[in-house]
Amino acid sequence: MTQSKLLIIAFLLMQTTLFSQEKKETQVLDTILIKSTRIDLPFKENSRTINVITSEVIKNSAATNVADLLQQVAGVDIRRRGTAGSQADLYIRGGGFDQTLLLIDGIKMDDSQTGHHTMNAALPIEVIERIEIIKGPAARVFGQNAFTGAINIVTKKKLSNTLSANIETGSFGQLNGSVTVGKEFKNSSIIAHVGVLTSDGYRTNSDYENKNYFLKGIFNKKKQPIEVIATFFDKKFGAQNFYTPDSWGFNEYEETQNSLLGASTTFRTEKFKITPRVYWKRGQDIFLLKRDDPSFYRNLHTTNKVGLETNASYTSNYGITGFGIDVSSVSINSNNLGDRNRTMANLFLEHRFKLGDKVDVTPGVAVTYFSDFKFHAFPGLDLGIQLSDNLKAYGNLGITYRIPTYTDLYYNDSSTEGNPNLKPEEAFAQEIGLKYNSGRFTTSVAMFNRDATNLIDYIRQNTTDSKYIASNITKVNTKGFEVNADYRFKINEFNQTLSFGYNFLNDDILDQNKELSRYSLNTLKHQFITRFTSKLFKNVRQNIIYKHAERVIGTSYNVWDASVIVDFNKFIFTVTANNIFDAAYIESGFVPMPSSSILFGLRYSF
Repeated sequence: MTQSKLLIIAFLLMQTTLFSQEKKETQVLDTILIKSTRIDLPFKENSRTINVITSEVIKNSAATNVADLLQQVAGVDIRRRGTAGSQADLYIRGGGFDQTLLLIDGIKMDDSQTGHHTMNAALPIEVIERIEIIKGPAARVFGQNAFTGAINIVTKKKLSNTLSANIETGSFGQLNGSVTVGKEFKNSSIIAHVGVLTSDGYRTNSDYENKNYFLKGIFNKKKQPIEVIATFFDKKFGAQNFYTPDSWGFNEYEETQNSLLGASTTFRTEKFKITPRVYWKRGQDIFLLKRDDPSFYRNLHTTNKVGLETNASYTSNYGITGFGIDVSSVSINSNNLGDRNRTMANLFLEHRFKLGDKVDVTPGVAVTYFSDFKFHAFPGLDLGIQLSDNLKAYGNLGITYRIPTYTDLYYNDSSTEGNPNLKPEEAFAQEIGLKYNSGRFTTSVAMFNRDATNLIDYIRQNTTDSKYIASNITKVNTKGFEVNADYRFKINEFNQTLSFGYNFLNDDILDQNKELSRYSLNTLKHQFITRFTSKLFKNVRQNIIYKHAERVIGTSYNVWDASVIVDFNKFIFTVTANNIFDAAYIESGFVPMPSSSILFGLRYSF
């Protein structure tokens, strides 16, 4: 597609303006319970920085996968190497890709091999009810991988007697197809999704074929409901320059698999709630340095995690007490990292109480045992003050922690060397903020600081040395602030929404020669995101998103995305345009991001 055609499409999209929901579709955030912790609280009552992406926002966004969706949230930095979620690293507030925990319906999806595979577990957007983004130190709530935050993907409970088929085609030979089924029975329900995403690639060796399978069932609904979830994601993609520059002349290729099987139930009384859960997570990664010559250099890693956890809460005259235990066994079989195993046990305790009608206090602690790193504790405290019906001040502080991945400890190639003597990362983090919600206008502002020690970095001995060795940095300070706002208004009785977010980050390595370090060389210093969503006609919704990013190395870029959704009940037609003005930029490593592209979609519900 020519540049002129794309500009015409962009002009038409911008003329129609964007994003909205009719009144009956609007989800009021204050009624949403945040269930990623043991203590369930309405969104309004939480004393942390939490963003919620609802199903309606997902439906009306210009995103086609979770990675692209999270790029629309200030404070979240998604650095993609591939497209369509082939590989994307997840960062919150300047933390590393190993320092953010992903959860699926509360199940911890940490990867013992490397955080590069965290987003491999992300679900198709068709089955997602909402996404809860918890920013700041969250180790006392979730455990060691929630160093800078956590993201919980909540799946839909039901899709009542629905069968829909979706097909998309567009630039770079994209051809996507999926089928989603929801069925309600007398005492049970199921949701199933099968999808295939393919592309010839937007540059040499960037083709992919991704297959997604999802199944969720709720059984014995009338007596004691049992939820079962099963996922399997199989991704095959050209990995040109994922880890090496063009000058090295390699033709990289990768295949990953990620699967999850979990079952849970909840027992309730008037004051007591307990949720036991059992799960198994498996990952597989095959990497070839030369796609056409597998024998030249091939890595094969297989990881398994089996876990049993129980979370509970008890309500009394003294507040709400949350407690839980999580025991898991992790193993890896790898031709490079060796055969390793680890046993982990987590104990959680927190108590929320109120001082009068205006002040809520939540102290808590997590105690964790690692068979190879022994015992560690993560205390923390949340504090909230209700200044008025619409205005709340809050603050939190806590100790946060991360043990090295097996890649940090044992990986070896010509340019990288692991270090089995690494110490765990530690940090003390603090945050203060304000939240205001008048119904029509919602805004929040937060300031944060994190003092970290023993952060794991890869260090060269000198500027001419080509080999980086995993090492613990003496000290790193990260500070910044974040502002978010949403304004809702009506045009011709249709809801319109204007949103923006800004995040500033200053990440400073202390007592360290930055020329010898890989750490934070690509951190987002300034991030500005705005989204205008509108509905001017009964059957037509539109969405425009503008993203500005300036990284600490001095590079900056501006990206415009847009979508139009035409809804005729059974038929839904979509047009999505990405990087409309053809910005040239790199998010990670040596990989340039795609130029302007367009994707046409048609969904039919039977």
